[in-house]
Amino acid sequence: MRLATRADGSRDGALVVVSGDAERCLPAGTSLQTALDDWAHNEPMLRALAERLDAGQGEPLDPATLLAPLPRAWQWLDGSAFPTHGALMQRAFGLPPIEIDRPLMYQGMSHRFMSGREDVPFPSEADGIDFEGEFAVVTGDVRMGCTADEALAHVRLILLVNDWSLRAIAPVEMKTGFGWIQAKPACSVAPFAVTPDGLCEAWRDGRVCLPLTVEVNGQPFGHPHGSAMEFGFHELIAHAARTRDLPAGTIIGSGTVSNPDHERVGSTCLSERRAIEMIAHGTPRTPFLLFGDRVAMQAGEAFGRIDQRVVRQPSHAEGDVPLPGEPEDATSAVDDK
Repeated sequence: MRLATRADGSRDGALVVVSGDAERCLPAGTSLQTALDDWAHNEPMLRALAERLDAGQGEPLDPATLLAPLPRAWQWLDGSAFPTHGALMQRAFGLPPIEIDRPLMYQGMSHRFMSGREDVPFPSEADGIDFEGEFAVVTGDVRMGCTADEALAHVRLILLVNDWSLRAIAPVEMKTGFGWIQAKPACSVAPFAVTPDGLCEAWRDGRVCLPLTVEVNGQPFGHPHGSAMEFGFHELIAHAARTRDLPAGTIIGSGTVSNPDHERVGSTCLSERRAIEMIAHGTPRTPFLLFGDRVAMQAGEAFGRIDQRVVRQPSHAEGDVPLPGEPEDATSAVDDK
């Protein structure tokens, strides 16, 4: 089953169930967050709508009206579950290995998730604009102390995420010991949230077993496979819930998808490619993004496609940036760039 959120002027948007060909939809009469709050009651209703779509019913789906599946969420907890990525960064920058036997995770900005079509504004090219291709899960309510064996039952939906990063700011914030604020702006999310059964055999052992394909300005950049996680999502959920309850609608990310055979499959972020270049040549050769550059991501057909242009943040004199759900948010699609 695939779900999406249509812009309706509200901050949370209107939930729709999407047909297998992504051509049609049926409204659910609620928001995705509300549906997650009482999943046991709402899931049968959503699946009944999916059956009607399978029977050929539904109204046309306009991709330009879609927001992120969850335009805002209670929590965004991002892991770093692909060991190759961390090892490359440590080697390139001469950093000592992180001696820890548990998942790495931080809590990031969750009050806004951008759609996978809208232009992405940044204040300065000098901040080192980068992308990070990730998979993520949306949980139901998870009690404190939930074990990894129990955690998979709490996975409601799976997402494809671009976790934007500002690399020139990150080292400065890391030195403070207080974590990231300015270096981690809003993430972008592909249009469709997919239930685990919707991925069929591609959902195994708490991992999305699909290649994540990235293009920059229309050119192939990488296609590493999501199965290479050191910790599965069930283990990430258990780690996050060790000392806290997780409310329904918590989003947990995999971290940058990265594979040991990166020379063959490439990468899903610029920083990793630059690290590989530093190891090989002593200096990075690939620049960070400039205004006007486009980044596209896809993992099969299930999640839909992220395809966005990087733009300069408008000044206050030019007008405020719209909040999710406002009309401009749904019509700033990358179409003729």
